[in-house]
Amino acid sequence: MRILLVEDHPQLAESVAQALKGEGWTVDVLHDGVAADLALASEDYALAVLDVGLPRMDGFEVLARVRGRGKTLPVLMLTARGEVKDRVHGLNLGADDYLAKPFELTELEARVKALLRRAVLGGEQQQRCGALVYDLGTRRFTLAEEPLSLTSREQSVLGALIARPGRVMSKEQLASQVFGLDEEASPDAIEIYIHRLRKKLEGSAVRIVTFRGLGYLLESQDA
Repeated sequence: MRILLVEDHPQLAESVAQALKGEGWTVDVLHDGVAADLALASEDYALAVLDVGLPRMDGFEVLARVRGRGKTLPVLMLTARGEVKDRVHGLNLGADDYLAKPFELTELEARVKALLRRAVLGGEQQQRCGALVYDLGTRRFTLAEEPLSLTSREQSVLGALIARPGRVMSKEQLASQVFGLDEEASPDAIEIYIHRLRKKLEGSAVRIVTFRGLGYLLESQDA
């Protein structure tokens, strides 16, 4: 899953980004509201962590523009403002959660997991495709109840596929979930990750099906 972090304090942004990346998420980091607005209008994110006090455009305006475009991605607001009226204003604009500074990184991680669990898995802790299970809490896959060893990129690809059961995903869509803004998004590299994943799924009823010219679909032959 791909997360956008918008925070104008460089050290805090780095700390938060590293914590989120350590959980296996792809994280884009931006430092002002205008850049955030452009990214949220053009890129596909599972969640945004948005500071209120941003240069050029504050977090409230960024949030209002996101909701004005009809986007429903979860938004966690970060703020140094402790006033109830500011929290109420953000929630009325469509924020899903609020976290006041200073905060513990473990609390931020827990809130991100909870928001993604509600948004992506409909409140469930696990996503399944036959014997393949993805646990959002632990960020781990198991196959036939055995841990499945994956690189972070392989996990991102498989996570995107299992989150969209029965839906074909193009190489471009998968690349947008795997590569950040500061990386070259290579659809061709997705073929390599798909090949590796097929090797790791061998011997099970779970398989990745190729639809030529369209993309890939995850399915279980036991279903």
